[in-house]
Amino acid sequence: MTDALRSPGAAPTLEDVARAAGVSRATVSRVVNGVRNVDPAIQEAVRQAVSVTGYTPNRAARSLVTRRAGAVALVVSGAGVEPEGEEPAGEGSFTSQVFADPFFGRVVAGIVDYLRPRGMHPVLMFAETSRARDEVVAYLRQGSADGALIVSTHPQDPLPGLITDAGLSAVLFARPALPARISYVDLAHRDGARLAAEHLLARGCRRIATISGPLNVPAGQERLAGFRDAMAQHGHADAPVAEGLFTQESGEAAMERLLARHPALDGVFAGNDLMAMGACHVLREHGRRVPEDVAVIGFDDSSAASACRPPLTTVRQPVEDMAAEMAGLLLDRLAAPDRPTTSVIFEPVLVLRDSA
Repeated sequence: MTDALRSPGAAPTLEDVARAAGVSRATVSRVVNGVRNVDPAIQEAVRQAVSVTGYTPNRAARSLVTRRAGAVALVVSGAGVEPEGEEPAGEGSFTSQVFADPFFGRVVAGIVDYLRPRGMHPVLMFAETSRARDEVVAYLRQGSADGALIVSTHPQDPLPGLITDAGLSAVLFARPALPARISYVDLAHRDGARLAAEHLLARGCRRIATISGPLNVPAGQERLAGFRDAMAQHGHADAPVAEGLFTQESGEAAMERLLARHPALDGVFAGNDLMAMGACHVLREHGRRVPEDVAVIGFDDSSAASACRPPLTTVRQPVEDMAAEMAGLLLDRLAAPDRPTTSVIFEPVLVLRDSA
């Protein structure tokens, strides 16, 4: 098929792709450059034609014309409270903590799956110190990447504001805690927590506690608020709370505290799956069966949910879809820099498994 579309030995061109897809060269160019307002069926036809013809964009030539790098920075950013200088290696380092959390792998998967068919690629960067943040801003200023997709690990992170104040394009995963004129994607966290509380109540649990996420993080605040709202609406206004840090170890410590204060509890909602896994581990150590003695629900539907024993009932956060939408919002902004900032809020779903 490809031999009929071009001369032998010639590199495939946009015209070859256009003929294979049955569309105009301009339409192929729009799809290849990530413009989103193209009919999905036409986008798919162009992508199949790209695959069949073996077309590869000439990045150097395209960069000269579009002044684009063809890459975006995927920045995992912290608050900047770490000491300056070389980051220590080992389990406590910022990067090791990032890679230990399955959430970040899901974000990367969603972004890569969205960008790759559009001829774009992410450049992974870390910004856990003020020096690292300066490097990210400089990298973007010099045009090494066309914009940034930011995943922040701390509410006091100044990077979103630094990037937008510099007039650079960026999109954030989750609502910013600090004021910043930046588009973002997020989840209806309160609704997800309500789903969890109502399910525990519906299965007959009456002494229900929660392990919240860190309460200086908007997601931790929202999930706790949604849980408390649902419990109060059913006459349980004083449900016990123990704060965690979204890690398995903090979930274990919080579960120990809850059992010491409320040994008769029969239901637990944890603010994420890693903390729920830690809670299940502690409950087993104390001779409590899950879910027969204590029902447990997590949040996120990460790989930890299926790895837990028993497998976790959890509130699904469609991280891959959210990450893809984040990438799409960035490409939209690159195509139309004057576009106003926006937010896209996804709806949670309760996924029933064996723990509750």
